[in-house]
Amino acid sequence: MPASKAPAPFSCKYTPNIPELLAQLNCTLVLSTYQAGKLIFLSANEEEKLIQLPRNFKRVMGVGIKDNKMVLAQRDEVLVLANSPELARFYPIKPQTYDAMYFPRAAYFTGLLDIHDIDLGANNEILAVNTSFSCLIKVDSNYSFTPIWKPPFISKIASEDRCHLNGMAMVDDRPKYVTAFSETDTPQGWRESVTKGGVLIDVESDELISRNLPMPHSPRMIEAQLIVLLSATGEIATIDIDNGKVEVINKLNGFVRGLAYYNDYLFVGLSKLRKNSSTFAHLDIAKEAKDAGIAIIHFPTGAYVGEIKYEASVDEIYDVQVLPGVRRGNILNTMNDTYTKALMSPEATYWGRIQEKL
Repeated sequence: MPASKAPAPFSCKYTPNIPELLAQLNCTLVLSTYQAGKLIFLSANEEEKLIQLPRNFKRVMGVGIKDNKMVLAQRDEVLVLANSPELARFYPIKPQTYDAMYFPRAAYFTGLLDIHDIDLGANNEILAVNTSFSCLIKVDSNYSFTPIWKPPFISKIASEDRCHLNGMAMVDDRPKYVTAFSETDTPQGWRESVTKGGVLIDVESDELISRNLPMPHSPRMIEAQLIVLLSATGEIATIDIDNGKVEVINKLNGFVRGLAYYNDYLFVGLSKLRKNSSTFAHLDIAKEAKDAGIAIIHFPTGAYVGEIKYEASVDEIYDVQVLPGVRRGNILNTMNDTYTKALMSPEATYWGRIQEKL
């Protein structure tokens, strides 16, 4: 019997209703995979199939989107991009194809901070989770980072990843809730209780709202409810901010991380578990977490709607975001000079001559 043909890079399968759903929602999905070093845009091509654009970025993790701006947490820098529908429409390589296009506009060279979640606050201030130093930070041109908050149990800001602070939920343009894997205050101390010692913390009051969470990630305020992904159990859950009670919305067969919401639908990132990891090998979902992709849940009912599963290239997903009102989006990186041909001013936009097709 001839050997089966290996799937093409970044090939994926999806539930037949997904292209129609994205077309009806009129949105583009954005997912980051630091394992593959890509930011991927997923859009509907009419209502029949999905089309994707994987773009190279250095170990990209957190993605923040606000208005026409996007921020990316990369290996050792934070990249700021801006959308120009006008430049998108007249993109010389594929004119009249894209209705949004994000272009690099600034970079902050932070060094190795292991930034996880990132977002834009008031006046487009860049706010992020500095996992290495166990604190929330502001990113600007003055320093590698400026600490703005640390958990009450962290005694010292040091590059020791003491509690694996990772997730950040914004409310009114400010960080309001964060997730961490433990309450430990020693270097890499979270590893001792990684699967069951997670916490949810109120940033403003320093109150520990909920404890004993199984690897919490991606807290989000959605329709006045706090949603958290419990990665070690594959659960999507609400957490009552008054008493810390956890209520499961749905349980998926995989490691959940990366969460976005749009028009009644939750888009949840799924990752494969690392087979050689002592941390993940004994999780209850270890045998089930065989796929990477996105699961879609109808939030009002908790019903499973469908999924996108990667057959090649993508094993781990960190973040998932939505570009609302974008039928088909594009993004340029700084790894070739195409972005240098795109010029923006307050009054007009310009494309320079592009010499070769990219």
